[in-house]
Amino acid sequence: YAGICHSDIHTVDGDWGQNAYPLVPGHEIVGRVTAVGSDVTRFRVGDSVGVGCMVDSCGECENCRADREQNCLRGTTFTYGSLDRVTGGLTQGGYSKSVVVQENFVVGLPEGMDLSRAAPILCAGITTFSPMQHWELTRGQRVGVIGIGGLGHMAVKLGVARGAQVTAFTTSPGKLDAIRAMGAEPVQWSDRDAMQRLRGSFDLMISTVPRPFEIQPFVDLLKLDATLVNVGQLGTIGGLGGMRMGFGRHSVAGSMIGGMAETREVVDYCAHHHVLPDVEIISPEEIDRAYRRVKDKDVKFRFVIDMRSA
Repeated sequence: YAGICHSDIHTVDGDWGQNAYPLVPGHEIVGRVTAVGSDVTRFRVGDSVGVGCMVDSCGECENCRADREQNCLRGTTFTYGSLDRVTGGLTQGGYSKSVVVQENFVVGLPEGMDLSRAAPILCAGITTFSPMQHWELTRGQRVGVIGIGGLGHMAVKLGVARGAQVTAFTTSPGKLDAIRAMGAEPVQWSDRDAMQRLRGSFDLMISTVPRPFEIQPFVDLLKLDATLVNVGQLGTIGGLGGMRMGFGRHSVAGSMIGGMAETREVVDYCAHHHVLPDVEIISPEEIDRAYRRVKDKDVKFRFVIDMRSA
C-alpha cells in the first residue's frame, strides 16, 4: 500500500521547482518483506514493514547520531527524487510493486496492524507526532490544529489520544461532524466570533495547511510564550506582525517529519492507542482522479493506493 501525500502532488506539479523525470512518488509505504540481503539482521522475509519519507542519510554527522536523520547535515536521501548515495541515480517511491531500502530506514509494524491504514502513519503520523513530542504536549493542555486533511486529522487523533483538548480549524463545513466524532472541537476559519473568543487560549498550534494563508490570526490564539508549528506550507510564510508577536512573546517554528527512532515510536504509539487514519482505498488507475479530489478537499482523510493490483 502507498498513501497519497499532498507532497506527492506538489512534486508532480513542480510546485517546489523542476524535477527530474521519470519520477515515482510515494513516501507512505507498507507491505511485506520479499527478500533480504546477507547482512540484514532486523527483518526476515514475510515481516510486515513500513517505509516513510527518507531512505538514507550519512549516519555520521551530529544530527544523524542524535536520531535526527531528517536533518542530516550532509543531506538526507528522501524516498523519491533524491540522489541515491549507492547508485548515483534518483530514488523512486512507493507507487510501485516493490522498493529496495536500507534496513535502518525500515520500520517493523506491530502484529495485527491493518496494513491498509498504517501507511499514512509513516508521513502524516510522524509529521504531527514529532512537534507534540518536542514541544511536550501533555494531558489537559490545549492544542489547535489548522487544516484537517491527511496530516491534520492525524494531529487531531494523536492530540486526543494524549489527553489534550483539541480544537480543529477547517474551511470545509462537510468535515465538522467528522471532527466531532474524533473527539475535537471544530471551528470554521470564517467564524469571527469563535476566533475572537479563542484568542490567547492555546498552549500549542500545529498548522498542516499546504499552501500560503494568513497566519497571524492563528498566532493571536496562542497563550503567552506559546508556539505555532508549521508542518504544511513549505514556501515563504508572510503576514506576521512583529509587534503582536512581541506582546505575546509568541514563536512560529517549523518541523519536518521525524527521525527513525521517533518514527518507530509513533508506529508503536498508534498501535497501542488504536490511532489509525481514516482512509479511502483506491486502485493505481484512480490516482489522477484522487489527485484532483485532494486539491478539491474532497477526501476524508487520506487516499491509500492498493499496489497489489498494479
